Amino acid sequence: MFPTVREVLALDPVRHGAPRLVAGEAGLDRPVRWVHVAEVPDIATLLRGGELVLTTGIGLPADDDGLRVFIGALADVGVSGLVVELGRRYVSGVPRVMAAAAERRGLPLVELRRATPFVRVTEAVHALIVDAQLTELRATEEIHQRFTELSVEGAGPAEVVRQAAELSGCPVVLENLSRQVLAYDPAGESAALLLDGWEQHSRRISPAGRTAYDQDSGWLVTTVGARGQDWGRLLLRWPAGSELTTPAPVRDGVPDPEAGRIGPGAPPTRLTILVERAASALALGRLIRRDAEGLERQIHRTLLTALLDHSRPVDEVALRARALGVALERRHLVGVVVRYRADEPAAEVGSPGESGPVDPEAGPARLRDLSEAVGQALREAKLTGLSSAIDDQAVGVLLALPDAAAEERALAAFAAALRRNRMDAAPPRPPDAVPARPGVPASGVGSARPGGVTGPAAQAWPGVPPQARTAGPAAVIVAAGSGVGSLREARRSLVEARQVADAARRDRRDLPIFRLPHVGLAGLLHLLRDEPRLQTFVERELGALLAYDARHPREQLLGTLRAYLEQGRNKSAGAAAAHLSRPAFYERLARIARILDVDLDSVEACLSLHVALLALDAVRTP
Repeated sequence: MFPTVREVLALDPVRHGAPRLVAGEAGLDRPVRWVHVAEVPDIATLLRGGELVLTTGIGLPADDDGLRVFIGALADVGVSGLVVELGRRYVSGVPRVMAAAAERRGLPLVELRRATPFVRVTEAVHALIVDAQLTELRATEEIHQRFTELSVEGAGPAEVVRQAAELSGCPVVLENLSRQVLAYDPAGESAALLLDGWEQHSRRISPAGRTAYDQDSGWLVTTVGARGQDWGRLLLRWPAGSELTTPAPVRDGVPDPEAGRIGPGAPPTRLTILVERAASALALGRLIRRDAEGLERQIHRTLLTALLDHSRPVDEVALRARALGVALERRHLVGVVVRYRADEPAAEVGSPGESGPVDPEAGPARLRDLSEAVGQALREAKLTGLSSAIDDQAVGVLLALPDAAAEERALAAFAAALRRNRMDAAPPRPPDAVPARPGVPASGVGSARPGGVTGPAAQAWPGVPPQARTAGPAAVIVAAGSGVGSLREARRSLVEARQVADAARRDRRDLPIFRLPHVGLAGLLHLLRDEPRLQTFVERELGALLAYDARHPREQLLGTLRAYLEQGRNKSAGAAAAHLSRPAFYERLARIARILDVDLDSVEACLSLHVALLALDAVRTP
C-alpha cells in the first residue's frame, strides 16, 4: 500500500539531509498517506491522519507545555511522523521534552541534520504514493473484472471462493446463517485448522455493519444475500498487522468518522471491495441458477415441469397433455415423486478393493434408469399420467385416475410394479469389495431386473454372477401427495410429494409409499433446513445460548436445555438424563433462562425452544 516512514527515510532526498531517528521507533512502519509542510503550531486541525509532517520548527511553541500539546495533537490526529530540519530554530537537536513526548505517544520524530529542500522530499514521496494508488486501482479493476466474468459465467460458490482466496492470498470461508461452511479455500494453509470448531469460532465473530472487520478475530466479514433475503456470510481472514495499513485518525481519543477508514490493523480497501464483489457474485449466481433452472425446465422438460414452475398456463398444459393421449381434465390427480436416498452414485470406477474416482456419468445414467423404471411401472400398472425427471435426483409423476376411490389401489399397483423394476436393490458386497463411503448407501446405479443388476452397478462387482446380486435395503423412495380434483391444484400435490420424498430420506423404514403423515415435525424441519427463515428462527431462539457455549465450551448449556425439554420439562428426569445433581441442574436452567431471557416454566416458550432444537439438529444434519 502506501510507503512507510521507514521507506521514506531511505529515499535519496531524505538521506541527503542526514536523517536521525530521535523517538518513536515503534511507529516506523506506519504508512505515509501524504507529506505536509507546516510551520504553525496548530497544524493538527488541518490534518486528517496518515501525513508525514515536515517543519523547520520556526513556528513551534517556545515553552515545554506548548511542545507537549503540539506533539499530542499530532498523535491524536494520527499523523505518521514528524521530521524537523535543524539549523533555523533548533541547531544541535530538537528539545528533549519534544523527544520524550513523541516517544511516549509512539510518534516517529526525525531530525534532518543538513539543509534539505522539502520540495524534493514531497515529490519523491508523492510519486511513491501515486504509484501505490495506481497499483491499488489496477488491483481493484482486476477484482471487478474477475468477478464480473464469474457472474457472467455462472460460476458456483466454490469457484467464487477460490478466486477470492487467490486474489487476496488469504483464507476465505462461505457459511450459511447457521454457521455451517458451504465453501472454503484455505489459501495454502491447513484446511483442518481453518475449519476446526468453525461454528463456535464463527459465533464469536460479530462485527457491526453489513461489511466490517473484526479486529479481535482477524476476519473481514460481509453478508451474502439479495432482494432483502440474506442467506450467508463471506469471511476473509486478515490478521491485524499482516500488512501495512492506514491508521485511523483520532480526535480527543475517538476515531474520526469523517476519515472513512476502518480502524488500526484493518485490511486495505481493495480487500473490502473484493469480499463485497465476491458476495455480490455469490448472491447473483444463486439467483441466476434458480432462474436458469426454471428456464431449462420450461424449454427442455415436459409438461409436468411446466406445472411445477407455472411456466405455462394450466389450460395449455391440459391441451398439450390431451394431444399426447393423457387426459387431465375431470380426473382425480395424484402427485408422486420417486427419488434416491443418496445424492451421489455409490458405484465407483475400478475393480473391487481398488479406490477410484466416481464415474461422472454414473449420476445421469442412474437418473435415466430411474426414469425408465418409473415409466415401465406406469405401463405395467396400466396407469396414465405425466412422468419426468424434475431434478438431478428425482422423477415426478402426475397420475390421472378416474376417481378418488381408485387412489390407494393405483398407488399400491404402481409401487409394486416399480419394486419389480426399480434400482433400489443393491447387490451384496462381495467379501473383498470396497465398503461404501460413510453416509452413502451401498446401492448400485444400474437396474435390478429379473436378469440381475445392469448398468454401472454391474460393473462395480465384476465376476459376481447376476443371481448373486440380490436385493438389499431400499435406496429409492416413493412419495405421494394428497389427491386433488383439478389440474389447477395439481402443483400442490406434486410439491407435497417432493417435500415428503425429501423428508423421508431420514426415515430408514422401507415403506412402499411415503405419505405426509409419515413425515412428522422432524422430517418437515429437515425439509426446510436450507430455508434462511428457519435458520433465522434458530438463531433468534438459540443464538445467545450457542454463543455462550462457544465462549464456555466446558459448560455446554445447550445439552442441559435439550435434556430438560426431551424429558417433558421434568427437572428430576432431566437432571438424571444430563448426569447432573439436581441443584446443579436447577442452577444451569436458571442460567439458561437468564441468557435466553425466557420463562422455562412456560409451555409456549419451551415449545418454541424445542422446535428450535429440532430445527438446529435438522440444519446440522446433511
